[in-house]
Amino acid sequence: MTRVIFMGTPDFSVPSLVALANGGYDIVAVVTQPDRPRGRGRKLDLTPVKHAAVARGIPVIQPRSLRDPDAVAPLVALQPDVIVVAAFGQILRPDVL
Repeated sequence: MTRVIFMGTPDFSVPSLVALANGGYDIVAVVTQPDRPRGRGRKLDLTPVKHAAVARGIPVIQPRSLRDPDAVAPLVALQPDVIVVAAFGQILRPDVL
């Protein structure tokens, strides 16, 4: 089975994640932006992609920046066959790809 890391953050990304999950791919992790305070009360809110991943039992990684080698190491350790990116919100460096 194809090992997939999915990278995305906003609502736009969720249908792609759902399609992969329903398509029988082995999604080994979801990488999304860190949770941020939102709204008037500034409550910490999960990203839409994190909501979808948690609902499906998929592990979530939320690095502040993928420029940090310590943030890239867990992705490499997962040994994905492919990384699918849909509106992630960070520029990916060659060492991630």
